[in-house]
Amino acid sequence: MAGRESFFWHKLHSLTGVIPTGFYLLQHLTLHSFSLAGAEKFAGILNFFGAMPQHILFGLKGVIWGCLIFHAVYGLFIISRNGDNYSQTALKYRENAYYRWQRWSGIFAFFFLAYHMATTSVVGQIHGHEAIQYSTWADRLAAPAGTYLMLVFYILGVVASAYHFAYGMWNFAIRWGITINERAQMAMAKFSKGLFVVVSAIGILALVGFFKPVLAKEHASAINPSSNSNSVESVPISAENR
Repeated sequence: MAGRESFFWHKLHSLTGVIPTGFYLLQHLTLHSFSLAGAEKFAGILNFFGAMPQHILFGLKGVIWGCLIFHAVYGLFIISRNGDNYSQTALKYRENAYYRWQRWSGIFAFFFLAYHMATTSVVGQIHGHEAIQYSTWADRLAAPAGTYLMLVFYILGVVASAYHFAYGMWNFAIRWGITINERAQMAMAKFSKGLFVVVSAIGILALVGFFKPVLAKEHASAINPSSNSNSVESVPISAENR
């Protein structure tokens, strides 16, 4: 019975890492990449979700966050029970390195997402959505005190999440019997590498987009130091910064 239970929970853990968690990651980063188009476009895409019936929105959130929490907690349980293989022989094998990075990226992503949720979704519910609107993100990411350590933290969080998801796709295809031979697994490995690069790029570009008004202001000031006409865009949004 224990073996069947382990098989079931491991399969469910693998599935929830792709559906809906993986889909949510892609949607979330793509949504935030609208920062590249400016505050108005960014607010517009968020307001789309704000216009959804609340019972549907909360239902979607419940499913997504429920699956994400299960995937994270059970993933930590798996890590606590499985030892790593640090032998020189094992380190020669690509899959062992992938697996080790998967574990560490998952741990980092867990704490990153916990922080991100606490400082966006929770703060937005308590203090109102104005506290997390487009115009606040440049200062957030420049913290603390203009050191941009928070930007570095967010970039690492995006890259860790992207790697965890991309490797998870490779592992998912094996666990669910989609890639059953070495050739198929090699092809999936190439796809996962490409997916990692694309997802990381989308997330990093989304972060860069929040600095677009600041960069434009600095550029204008360099050309005309007396000009103060280019201020940071500020468009209130009515939807949660999801």
